[in-house]
Amino acid sequence: MYRTLTLAASLLAVAQGQLVGTEQTETHPGMTWQQCSAKGSCTNKNGKIVIDSNWRWLHVKGGYANCYTGNEWNTTACPDNKACAANCALDGADYKSTYGITASGNSLQLKFVTKGSYSTNIGSRTYLMKDDTTYEMFKLAPNNEFTFDVDLSNLPCGLNGALYFVSMDSDGGLKKYSTNKAGAKFGTGYCDAQCPRDLKFINGEGNVEGWTGSANDANAGVGGHGSCCAEMDIWEANSVSTAVTPHSCSTIEQSRCDGDKCGGTYSADRYAGVCDPDGCDFNSYRMGDKTFYGKGKTVDTSKKFTVVTQFVGTGDALEIKRFYVQNNKVIANSASQIAGVPGNSITTAFCDAQKKAFGDVYTYKDKGGTANMARALENGMVLVMSLWDDHYSNMLWLDSSYPTDKDAATPGVARGECDVGSGAPADVESKNADASVTFSAIRSGPLNSTFG
Repeated sequence: MYRTLTLAASLLAVAQGQLVGTEQTETHPGMTWQQCSAKGSCTNKNGKIVIDSNWRWLHVKGGYANCYTGNEWNTTACPDNKACAANCALDGADYKSTYGITASGNSLQLKFVTKGSYSTNIGSRTYLMKDDTTYEMFKLAPNNEFTFDVDLSNLPCGLNGALYFVSMDSDGGLKKYSTNKAGAKFGTGYCDAQCPRDLKFINGEGNVEGWTGSANDANAGVGGHGSCCAEMDIWEANSVSTAVTPHSCSTIEQSRCDGDKCGGTYSADRYAGVCDPDGCDFNSYRMGDKTFYGKGKTVDTSKKFTVVTQFVGTGDALEIKRFYVQNNKVIANSASQIAGVPGNSITTAFCDAQKKAFGDVYTYKDKGGTANMARALENGMVLVMSLWDDHYSNMLWLDSSYPTDKDAATPGVARGECDVGSGAPADVESKNADASVTFSAIRSGPLNSTFG
C-alpha cells in the first residue's frame, strides 16, 4: 500500500501543548456495531466516529489566525515544533457540512469532495470510538473475524475507500505525551506502516521543522518526523480492484521516526524504516483472476456486498482468510493462478512464494512478518475508515499496471483494469467529486460468528 491522504481544511488549540479550541463544538456522530459470541448471538455496541486531527482547523489559541494554511505553516505561531504545540489549537468539526461524513444507525458514508462555507474538503480519515475520549480496540487474533458491508459502486479508478487497522494508542497519545491536550476526542495519534510524515502533529508536538509543501498537493506536505506502527489493511478498494494486506513492523506500537530514516512513501529510501511499506498483499486481479471482482463479476461491485476476514491461528502460523457474501451466497476468495504461488489466503508460505514469483522486495519478512502481524492483532488495534486519492502514484498500485515502466504481462504488474494514465488527483477531484463509499453492519467475534 502506498498511502497518502489529501485534505483541504485548516486547524485550532488552548492549554500548554497540542491544544483544544472552542469555536466549534466537537460532537461525534454515533455509529452502532455488533460484538458477536456465536452465530446468531450478537450484541449492539454504541460506537462513535471521530475525524483525524490532520483535517481540523488549526488556529492560534484564543484567536482566529490560522496556524496552517494551504500547505504552509504560520511561522510566527510555529517557529519550531514545541512552540507550535504551545501556540496552536485543534477545533471541533462540522462532520456533514464541512467534511461530507454522515453516520446513521450502523452505517457511515464518506463523501469525496465537500464544498463548505469556507473551504473545499477532499477525502477524510475517521476512527471508531468506544466513547468520546477512547478509540475502540479490536483484538482480531487468534481465531477471530471481522465483517462489514460496503457499497463502493460510486468509487472509480484512482480512489480508495479503505477500512483497516493500525496500532495506535487507545487515547490518541494523551497519557504518553503530556503536551498532547487533544487526544482521541480530536482524532490524534495516527500512525501506519508508511510512517507518514504528512501529519501536522506527532507525539504532542508540531511537525513544522523540516516541513516542505507538496509540489502537487496544495493542502499537504512532508515534515521532519513520521509516525510508525503496524498496519492490517483489511480493505483497500474501489469498484475495480481490492487488496487485503498485512504490514509488519519491527516496532509494533506507535513510534516517531526522523526524516528519511522513516522509510515509506514519504522518504528517499522506501525501506529504511521500522515498518514494511509494501506488505504481503492479496489482490485477486494481481493473483491472476481477472473475472472475480468488479462490476458484473463474481463479486459484483455495482451492488452492496459483505466482506469477511478471518484470522486463524497465531504467530508465524497465522492465516488470513477472506470470504464475501452477496445475494445471500457465501463466496470464497479467488484462488491464485500464479505459477508457484498456490492458495487463496495469506500465510507465511504464500508470502514467501509470492515475493519470489513477483521479484518484490521482501521487507515484510525482514520486519517480523506474519508473527509480528499476529502480535499486533492480539495486542489490539484501532479501526480506520477513510476515502482518499493518491498524489504519489495515482492509485495505480491498486487498480492498474504498476510499476508503469514494466510490461503488464510480467507476473505481479497488472493489478486492475484501470488505464495507466488514470487516477491523477486533479482529474478525479474534478470529474468524480460526487464519489462516496458507505461502510455498514460492522460485526466482530469468534470464527464463523458474524456471517453465513
